[in-house]
Amino acid sequence: MSQYGNPPDPEQPGQSGQQPPANPYGAPPPPNPYGEPNPYGSAQQDPYTAPGGSPYGGAPANPYGAPANPYGASGPYGQQAPGFAVSGYASWISRVAASIIDGLLAAVAGIPAWIGYGILIANSTTTTDANGVTTTHTSGGAGAAILILVGIVTYAAFWIWNVCIKQGRTGATIGKGVLSIRLINGEGRPIGAGMSFLRQLAHILDGICYIGYLWPLWDAKKQTFADKIMSTVVVNASNPVPPV
Repeated sequence: MSQYGNPPDPEQPGQSGQQPPANPYGAPPPPNPYGEPNPYGSAQQDPYTAPGGSPYGGAPANPYGAPANPYGASGPYGQQAPGFAVSGYASWISRVAASIIDGLLAAVAGIPAWIGYGILIANSTTTTDANGVTTTHTSGGAGAAILILVGIVTYAAFWIWNVCIKQGRTGATIGKGVLSIRLINGEGRPIGAGMSFLRQLAHILDGICYIGYLWPLWDAKKQTFADKIMSTVVVNASNPVPPV
């Protein structure tokens, strides 16, 4: 027996009515159902996870507005060609007038050939012998031949540029540009240089008794035979022809 008395018996839990000491840091946080807790607090909303990827929600707006249709509204024969507005099929008179303008310009391009022919005619003499045989003699033939050759080249070069290249790219020859008419395909576009050349070859059918050239007078789409073969039309256009 100790001089200080027996030590007190250890109390069993619940016997003295005392509660276990409280957690000095408060109640433990509830477990995170999504895994590790976010050390920065509540989850942040990703501004780019909204529909369309816009930080403001919704589909991202086009800063330049809705894209404009470069070909305009639909014309009488499909989508309009770039650079001009279609307003119906070209009349037969306007097509003939455009052809006359182009023909006159081509004749001007071939002036050297006309000069060469003039020299040949001016330096030609005609004689008739006793038997009634007529003979024509010419002088200066070399110079005249050169001029004729140059004229043929300039005429052909102008025709290729005006009818094939220019019309193929813009839809109009010089004559069509003056009359504000354009040649387009079924999609409303210029047909290109190669197709324009083939269309000129198809005009051979129009030249048979000239029926094909007259066909636009009563045709619903005012097409020649060449137009029907190549699926083209000639239409009125309000804007100038772009340069080539």
